[in-house]
Amino acid sequence: EKVLALVTIKVHFSCFRVPLSRLPSVRSRLRAANQLDEFLREHQPDVFSRRYAQCYPAAQHYLRMDGRSTERLYNFMDAQFFGQISLGKPEQNFTVVFDTGSTDLWVPSSYCVSQACAMHHKFKAFESSTYAHDGRVFGIHYGSGHLLGVMAREELKVGSVTVQNQVFGEAVYEPGFTFVLAQFDGVLGLGFPQLAEELGSPVFDSMIEQGLLDEPVFSFYLKNNGSSFGGELLFGGVDETRFVSPINWVPVTQKGYWQIRLDVVKVQGALSFCYRSTQGCQAVVDTGTSLIGGPARDVLLLQQFIGATPTAVGEYLVDCVRISSLPVVSFLINNVEYSLTGEQYIRRETLNDKEICFSGFQSIDVPSPVGPVWILGDVFLSQFYSIYDRGHNRVGLAHLSEKSKISV
Repeated sequence: EKVLALVTIKVHFSCFRVPLSRLPSVRSRLRAANQLDEFLREHQPDVFSRRYAQCYPAAQHYLRMDGRSTERLYNFMDAQFFGQISLGKPEQNFTVVFDTGSTDLWVPSSYCVSQACAMHHKFKAFESSTYAHDGRVFGIHYGSGHLLGVMAREELKVGSVTVQNQVFGEAVYEPGFTFVLAQFDGVLGLGFPQLAEELGSPVFDSMIEQGLLDEPVFSFYLKNNGSSFGGELLFGGVDETRFVSPINWVPVTQKGYWQIRLDVVKVQGALSFCYRSTQGCQAVVDTGTSLIGGPARDVLLLQQFIGATPTAVGEYLVDCVRISSLPVVSFLINNVEYSLTGEQYIRRETLNDKEICFSGFQSIDVPSPVGPVWILGDVFLSQFYSIYDRGHNRVGLAHLSEKSKISV
């Protein structure tokens, strides 16, 4: 009877959903406050390169910060999909970015001294009966300084599941202005353990080790239709009502990020990138980044081809009336083509009652021994169902069902 009870519990926990909300990004909020230009002038380092520098520590010396190749910048200025978690007993709630481009879990500490922490929910260790102090410190490098904190262990609730004794970071100092305006409190990383700054099991690994999942899989359905409903994250499997079979399974080429091979990028049959290399390119599938990033030389050509014009701070504008006539941009992955129309790769924002349209592509230069790297952020991922399979070290991509395209 006891064995049967345990089996029942495991089936009950096999799949669980985390609803995602979609809120304006830090970039959008800065723009609305007429502070974006000044902010970007003061924070000019190549944020994309810094975010992915750890991926190829021996690739190029200029990617290293202060002589150390272990520091990375997580660029959450454009993050706009968030979900809820809770820590401790009684539960303390936090809004986090569920980020496949990093691995650690951190939230602000009640002892944090930064202005950013004053604007967010802070973890109060002294109020929790399940808190365990760790004693180690951690630091994550950002463009404007280090995020610093102490490590601890705590009961973590994600969706309907409770993870015991989870290692996490309590941030006591958060640098820069980005976090002041951020709509999230912290970050829950879903990358491979090789990417972790903190010592200890990442959240998804803890779920696997504690037998909370039927399969070592999670999947994202991201909804980018202007509503506050942002879709959902499903742990333990896939939601077959959200996509149309077949699933295109693509092997992970390097553990750390969810990195896969990208065969070719095509622009309406007139331009092609990656095709000259027998290895194709590499792509990082990244839910913590909004845009699609690519090598600067290629993306500049792409921007010119779609008629996007640069602003003083490196964004690219497109005339909104031209969106319906823009070329299709296609990504060939494992011999399956994923096409985006102008309506899908252009981001619309309203400023002072006027609509502004921005290109969803951005330059990133991360040299790699296995070919140029593209970043497939939410502009791409919101058009497809994405599955992350740690059991087989592969990424699955599938086209959305009709229901998913219209649901709110």
